[in-house]
Amino acid sequence: MASAPRPWRALWALVVGFFMILIDSTIVSVANPRILEGLHTDIDSVIWVTSAYLLTYATPLLITGRLGDRFGPKNLYLVGLTIFTLASLWCGLSGDIGWLITARAVQGLGAALMAPQTMAVITRVFPAERRGAAMGVWGAVAGVGTLVGPIVGGLIVDALGWPWIFFVNVPIGVVAFALAVILVPRLEMHPHRFDLLGVVLSAVGMFLLVFGIQEGERYDWGTIAGPISVWLLIIVGVVVLVAFVVWQRFNRAEPLLPLRLFRDRNFALANIGITAVGFTVTSFALPLVFYLQLVRGMTPTQSALMFAPMAVSIFISPFTGRALDRVHPRTIGAVGMVLLALSLVLYAVLLTPDQSVGVLLIPAFVLGIAQAGIWAPLSVSATRNLPLNLAGAGAGVYNATRQVGAVLGSASIAALIQSRLVADLPAAAGGSVSQAGFGGGALPAPLHDGFTAAMAQSILLPAAGAIIAFVVVLFLVRPGGPAPVPVPATAPAAQPVDEARAAEHSAQ
Repeated sequence: MASAPRPWRALWALVVGFFMILIDSTIVSVANPRILEGLHTDIDSVIWVTSAYLLTYATPLLITGRLGDRFGPKNLYLVGLTIFTLASLWCGLSGDIGWLITARAVQGLGAALMAPQTMAVITRVFPAERRGAAMGVWGAVAGVGTLVGPIVGGLIVDALGWPWIFFVNVPIGVVAFALAVILVPRLEMHPHRFDLLGVVLSAVGMFLLVFGIQEGERYDWGTIAGPISVWLLIIVGVVVLVAFVVWQRFNRAEPLLPLRLFRDRNFALANIGITAVGFTVTSFALPLVFYLQLVRGMTPTQSALMFAPMAVSIFISPFTGRALDRVHPRTIGAVGMVLLALSLVLYAVLLTPDQSVGVLLIPAFVLGIAQAGIWAPLSVSATRNLPLNLAGAGAGVYNATRQVGAVLGSASIAALIQSRLVADLPAAAGGSVSQAGFGGGALPAPLHDGFTAAMAQSILLPAAGAIIAFVVVLFLVRPGGPAPVPVPATAPAAQPVDEARAAEHSAQ
């Protein structure tokens, strides 16, 4: 018989690995100049060190979530963690940019296997009425993990060199593996049929869409090779994904993506909201880092530490998570989204070439409070009514939409920064972001005003994403109100008797 703390031990074991893969989404950004220098390569190749990871992380999430339902979330998590850890060692040992990019792609695949399983396990081991506190912890990890990457990266690069941002994953991965083996229970597997056509359509569509968005700025939204253009890839990707959805609608066997999940209002809204949140939290840091390093002359570590007040979310998130078991998620989510938008507007207003460093810590603190209220309400709303045999599929969809939002945010903020620099600094090397970012040292003083204005204006884009998320949250209904998503008679049973008993035991 399971003891009361067991679900929590499983959660803490899983978030170690989850935190690691989230940090690796952003940790490389501050190491790019050192990688460029150490491997004697060019900027375009260095950018692919991050792009390859994000691409192989985002593309298979729909599939890996479903694999967790079929083969067990614990098994998939351990396989993904093993791949991720070994690929991290490969990254650190790479002496050539090509090998590093390849290793990062494999690392992203490991992350894609892991990410949906963390959310699926929470859905299956915590009863619905106690899931808010668990999702509060998951949300804190999701928020903080994407923010502390640059801080950790800056400290490691300055102290030990760029290979160590990858080597550090090896002991963490070993510990995470041992914790998962010991503390995460083996959950019931559901004998799903595998939708091979759906797998191909979703993978191809996601790859073309994400690749086109990621590489748009690099190719100036024009031609990549011959008749192939960025927009052609994006359009074809959208068409293939539409074909995938149509196939899921008419697939009489068992679709990869059960569209009936979207009959639940909260699940549909939460996926829209997490896309907007992913867009916002990925895009806001880039203009701020440019400002801090190029106008204020800070080192990578110093600029990353300017976001340290956001760590306040670590202490607040568990409390907001517990409150979600009693308070309507719409209330907490709305406050979090408003604070998120407010913090970014404050940045836009306060950015001046000679602004006090202490003043700039204020919006960072507000942003940290906001982080505590933006992740858990959406994740709780998305998972509360999921049938247990579709927990992996739902988690895969949710993580995929978050990652697509992140890619959209990354591409959009780069394009906006480029356009604002062209407008505000027309004589400064054509306003090239890449040249500004890797020119070495601070900008000349006469350019500070124009560059700062461009960065402040750019921050309003992620603020708009936060406002969209706020509007979405207002339409959430209290979880548990609507009937659970129906499962047709042709699908496997939602909760076998032995799994129902396990869920009851874990709730005791």
